[in-house]
Amino acid sequence: MKNKVEIILQIESAAYEGKNVARHEGKVYFVEGAVPGDTARCVVKKSKKSYAEVEAIEIIENSSLRVTPKCKYFGICGGCKWQNLSYEAQLEFKRQNVVDSFERIGGMKNVNILPVIGTERQYFYRNKMEFTFSRQRWLLEEERDSSFDEKAGFGLGLHIPKRFEKVLDINECWLQSESSNKILNTVRAFAKVKNLSIYSIKTHEGYTRHLVIRTSETTGEIMVNLVTTYDEHDAMTALTELLKKEVPQISTIVNNITGRKSMVAFGESEKIYHGSGYIYERLGNYRFRISANSFFQTNTRQADRLYAIVKDYACLTGSENVYDLYSGTGTIAIYVSDMAANVIGIESVDSAIQDARKNVELNNIQNCDFILGDLKDRLTKNKDWFNEHPKPDVVIIDPPRSGIHPKVIKEIAILQPKRIVYVSCNPATQARDVKSFIESGYRLEKVQPIDMFPQTYHIESVALLTFYLNL
Repeated sequence: MKNKVEIILQIESAAYEGKNVARHEGKVYFVEGAVPGDTARCVVKKSKKSYAEVEAIEIIENSSLRVTPKCKYFGICGGCKWQNLSYEAQLEFKRQNVVDSFERIGGMKNVNILPVIGTERQYFYRNKMEFTFSRQRWLLEEERDSSFDEKAGFGLGLHIPKRFEKVLDINECWLQSESSNKILNTVRAFAKVKNLSIYSIKTHEGYTRHLVIRTSETTGEIMVNLVTTYDEHDAMTALTELLKKEVPQISTIVNNITGRKSMVAFGESEKIYHGSGYIYERLGNYRFRISANSFFQTNTRQADRLYAIVKDYACLTGSENVYDLYSGTGTIAIYVSDMAANVIGIESVDSAIQDARKNVELNNIQNCDFILGDLKDRLTKNKDWFNEHPKPDVVIIDPPRSGIHPKVIKEIAILQPKRIVYVSCNPATQARDVKSFIESGYRLEKVQPIDMFPQTYHIESVALLTFYLNL
């Protein structure tokens, strides 16, 4: 089948990364822009012998699962691909994604995968949003007349999928809060009035780069962080005064400054223009200090539930030694510390280690220690720390999306902890790694998915493994 050919398809099910599956005459079609149950006219984008990638250009018959998206930018921004799918269906398809990963990638049958823990807050759930300045604004359909061309030079919003240089200039987002939207629009208006220059990814010139807004679910505090290429004290001072006036609930305003060419919202230096430079959040009984560059779970309410599951699966009695691998800023380590004898966190990012130690001090915790270093090296070569810390009874793992390095899995298995609690944001790599643990003498007891990101296809899951075989 040639590209750009049109075909009518009945959408059967949801697939990973927000796509859908249809079948026709023995061929599999991955469909964008539809939901399961739709009958859609589609155009072929890429065709291979056994499958094709297509885009729905007309919905001929609506699925019973389809709902009306709340966001006026739906289908353009790409950030919430499932806003047109009922929340009940979202949870069902997310669980099925976990099942498929463990069956197809892990090669496991009859896995005890529990129903997804959903959330009562399906919008305004994020505590952090990162917006980008761009010289190349993505024009909406109604703006593409020549009279709108002059607007293409300024954008503050979210990236268009697969078009890194293009930014959708938005004035309303349903992911964070109404205060966040007001801050976004105030900063945009200020930048335009003051004619602030925008950083170019081609020439590497320009002042403004990112606007990062962080909010606390439990304290109501708000942090505004403007990421720029260089220091413009007068501009930041004026912006600070304007923000304090327009959004008086803002707790702190900072300016992260970076000369790096990469478009990462992380400063090499920082100047504080209002407040302390950080905000506080609570998880369980613990308080956490969050700076501009701290990592923190972006859905506070669901993070509390996630960590409660981790603690429950760890089955601690107060006598166990716990290793928290890929420990980040120490949130999990601190969360389980009251039920453990000792907790050791290992993390490769120095700033995260510093945040973890500050949070331990803030909560007056005496039984947590954090070790800086690449996990693979710390378990295979730089092992002097083993002399000071006992081997683990329980290992908690929360790796990046890429999963766990095979050498790390091997070394964990050699330590033979009684229980492994594996937290993952990627069911595919989690299933792959769990298969390796099973081959090393572990049994997979259960998997608990939890929805951290409503309106998206992403799913977090917690797997419990127990050691049963002395190989």
